[in-house]
Amino acid sequence: MSQGADILLGLQWGDEGKGKIVDVLTRKYDVVARFQGGPNAGHTLEFNGIKHVLHTIPSGIFHENALNIIGNGVVMDPIIFCKEIDKLLDMEPKCLDRLVISRKAHLILPTHRMLDAASEAAKGKNKIGSTLKGIGPTYMDKTGRNGLRIGDCELPDFMTRYEALKKKHLELLGDFEAPFDFTEAEAQWMKAVDRLRAMQLADTDVLIQETYKSGKKILAEGAQGTLLDVDFGTYPFVTSSTTTAAGACTGLGLAPNRIGEVIGIFKAYCTRVGSGPFPTELDNDLGQAIRDKGHEYGSTTGRPRRTGWLDLPALRYAVEVNGVTQLMMMKADVLSGLKELEVCTAYEYRGETITHLPYSLEEDLITPIYTTLSGWDEDLTGVTDVKNLPTSLEAYTRFIEQETGVPVVLISVGPDREQTLWRA
Repeated sequence: MSQGADILLGLQWGDEGKGKIVDVLTRKYDVVARFQGGPNAGHTLEFNGIKHVLHTIPSGIFHENALNIIGNGVVMDPIIFCKEIDKLLDMEPKCLDRLVISRKAHLILPTHRMLDAASEAAKGKNKIGSTLKGIGPTYMDKTGRNGLRIGDCELPDFMTRYEALKKKHLELLGDFEAPFDFTEAEAQWMKAVDRLRAMQLADTDVLIQETYKSGKKILAEGAQGTLLDVDFGTYPFVTSSTTTAAGACTGLGLAPNRIGEVIGIFKAYCTRVGSGPFPTELDNDLGQAIRDKGHEYGSTTGRPRRTGWLDLPALRYAVEVNGVTQLMMMKADVLSGLKELEVCTAYEYRGETITHLPYSLEEDLITPIYTTLSGWDEDLTGVTDVKNLPTSLEAYTRFIEQETGVPVVLISVGPDREQTLWRA
């Protein structure tokens, strides 16, 4: 942990385990701030035998010491958000006291969900794999300068603004039928907005800057992963926001020179949800075994995740794009029982061997080149000291450090916050 603000983000295609690590780290920070994404995120935390899945709320919410901020780079569906709050209130009755929401964050309307469904249906076999929660269309309205922001709900002409945007959406949709009861959805949405209006809304960019100047510690929490970034990911099979370290600056109002550590989270293998290139995918029995053992099913959608070997050219790329200073490896326990592990160290790309992530990862252009490493048989889930980890896991970890040039400071050996081993 450095002075000021640190960033924690995913280095693969999301689902790396960021929620658990934010929960583990929060005791060291005064503020946890979510800087992008929407309710397509599913950050899973587990402690005291109970599993929690957060979609919009920062993962530091279970710690009384930390203020949790939903930043301006986030898009919010008020209905989903209020359902999340209601579940949380059962366990954390005072959670709203330590939650602040940016007025500059954008609202997801019911018509955004309709636009999302219509867009995905029109793509046919070229579907991106959207969660159909209206996130893409909301970001499109944001960049098109048509969006409705949370701060608008405090203004006297809020309904006029809402109706104008709704009318525009309905004109775009034409005869497309909503995949849900629009009248009911709109009524629920308005009730949720009423609740949202009564919560702690703030100019969180100013709040973040004041927090930094006062010497308090800030942890910026990202959603999704680097390889889903709209600029640097596997376009067009990406999300609609900036998932890299740069997104923490634009999504919170943090100046780049105030960033300290950049903590990159990755799995000991790779997973991906939905469509898009995946060079190291294991579309076989081994891939299914890893999926089942790792419970690789979407915490938001329930969709099975595609699984594959660790891809080091992609990981190195993510490290460089983000300026990662610390690595944390998740789900090492899932690989227990495999005698050998394959690790992609380079690609055969259009007739030449390369060690970087190329422009296109299409199957007919790229073939992964693997290095074989020894696996381990030991059950890691009960290990409480890093010194007791198998020597082959230590060799695997050191190999990753050598290839990326960044230290692996933490290894996770299970979903519980206690199943976390520090190497440094």
